[in-house]
Amino acid sequence: MTLAGIELVYLVNDIEEKTSGYYASNIWGINRNSLLFKLHHTTKPDIMLMVSSIGMWITDKKIDTIEPNKMLRRLRSDLLRAKLTKIEQIGTERIAYLTFTNFEKAFILIIEFFGDGNIILCNGDKKILALLHSIDVRHRQLRVGLDYIPPPEDGLDVLNLTKESFRELFSSSGIGKTIGRGLGLPKKYVEEIIRLSGIDSKKPSNEITEQEFDALFEIITSTISKVTLGPHDPSVIIEDDVHDAYPIRFSDDNLNAKKVNSFNEGLDTVFTEEILEKGKSLFSSPADKKIESLEKTLTEQKNAINVVIEKSKTISEIANLLFTMTSQGQHNVRDESITILLKEKNAEIISEKGIPYMKINESKIRIDPDSSLPTIASKLFDESKKQKGAVKSIEKLMKKTEEKLEKTIEKGEIAKGSVGFKEVRKKSWYERYRWFFTSDGILAVGGRDSSSNSAIIRKYLENNDKVFHAEVHGSPFFLLKAEDEELLPLSLEEVAHATVCFSRAWQISAYGMSSFWVNPDQVKKGAPAGQSMAKGSFMINGTRNFIKVSSLKLAVGIFKEDENYLMVCGPPEPIKKKCLCYAVIEPGSSTMSDVAKKIRAEFDKTDEGFKKIFLIDDYVRVLPTGSSKVTEMG
Repeated sequence: MTLAGIELVYLVNDIEEKTSGYYASNIWGINRNSLLFKLHHTTKPDIMLMVSSIGMWITDKKIDTIEPNKMLRRLRSDLLRAKLTKIEQIGTERIAYLTFTNFEKAFILIIEFFGDGNIILCNGDKKILALLHSIDVRHRQLRVGLDYIPPPEDGLDVLNLTKESFRELFSSSGIGKTIGRGLGLPKKYVEEIIRLSGIDSKKPSNEITEQEFDALFEIITSTISKVTLGPHDPSVIIEDDVHDAYPIRFSDDNLNAKKVNSFNEGLDTVFTEEILEKGKSLFSSPADKKIESLEKTLTEQKNAINVVIEKSKTISEIANLLFTMTSQGQHNVRDESITILLKEKNAEIISEKGIPYMKINESKIRIDPDSSLPTIASKLFDESKKQKGAVKSIEKLMKKTEEKLEKTIEKGEIAKGSVGFKEVRKKSWYERYRWFFTSDGILAVGGRDSSSNSAIIRKYLENNDKVFHAEVHGSPFFLLKAEDEELLPLSLEEVAHATVCFSRAWQISAYGMSSFWVNPDQVKKGAPAGQSMAKGSFMINGTRNFIKVSSLKLAVGIFKEDENYLMVCGPPEPIKKKCLCYAVIEPGSSTMSDVAKKIRAEFDKTDEGFKKIFLIDDYVRVLPTGSSKVTEMG
């Protein structure tokens, strides 16, 4: 599928509206032409934006990395934490301009969707900083250090099409070609417009009637308006040779078209399938070549067996013929009657360098012509048996080839299977923070840093909550989201435990620390007059309710909620109680990455499906900051 300019008009407006106020929190390379942006907002759900030379769309899929992308490092360097402030398109040109701002700097990411496609990173003045493909053609040059120059405009601006400008396109060419070339519309839209108009596509455009012209103009402008502005009636077609997404319903009513909720969803389906198929082809290519070679070898071995069997049979027939001639009184292989019979069977006596042979088809068997016919026949029977013996050797080789072929096919399937994706689940608000459910089933939410500490107090603190903080510098705030005034001692102890464990106490192995809790009205969000507070800090007034935390232990676990699996980290008891598998950790000497890898390896034994759901980054994200060790698995 090729993205049309009028489709891009809709996408640019739709994506810009949905991503307003978002910034780039992560970027992944998918393949050499595609990158996935994770866009974050302080109050709204994350958005995954795929940027590729084939298209741009919001996705709910996280494709595994297929091959390196040379732009990734530079984009991460310049665009991470940068705000996406603007998405533009000039007319209906198949080029999108994404503007990111980072403090006082501006960067423009330009994506070209025509030809082989391109992704170009520029500064605010459109000077090229990095790009996928350098270009040096007659009308423009693209390379690092040069100013970005778009290609010459192609066709009319269909968004502002008038009857006069449309009529100027008319010539002796068929009306189908005139619409396609002059307006820059893809074949599928041209065919739909012609179908609705009832005009023969080959009819010269300068010969259509005034009535046909008016009807055609109305259909064109209406189609363009529906695609660019809506209303949409989107669908997708995915067949062996056709992968396409349609924003509007076409009049031919393709029975293979499957309805989708939005044009963006259709693009996500089609383009994701395209990326995955190319990835599978790339991963399985070495195996495919080896399979082809082994299949060729297997065919040759089968043919060799047939040839050897045929040789053995023919030689045996000649030997039997000689025995028959002996019974009829013939004794010399050189007798004329025998020579004639041998020729009828494609056999003859020949001499090479003075050595006599019986030549049977292409086979040569050394004989003594002066020997008796039974002796020569016996010699031929021996050769026939020898040929039959070769069949067993070839069959052994065939068996080895078949085993190699089976293993190679299996490896190819495994390679294809390694190209996959996971559905990006819409997360609950609290999943961007530290969180867990207590043994009483109450939600506890904690900050990760000063920004999230501030966010949970300012945005999510409610009247019945309990606010926790540890008696150590570098402690998160935790909220126990109680629904009423009832105090549940076990929940209070568990949240106090989590508050200490996720504090700096873990990094310095400070055992025996305390945490305290207060009511919401004791938390003052502003500093006293004439004073200031660091970001994420708040004044606490009144009595503090202290809870001693004797141990530093947390547990990482996975549990199922509805149809989704979630990963959580919190005090061991509620995690063990709720989760399908768990790992208990304490302060230790292993890095967060090594601990994450160890836990992942064990969890994957519980359910192979976890590999596709949770990346190593997901494990690292839930761990407390600092070194740890795994002390228990379950």
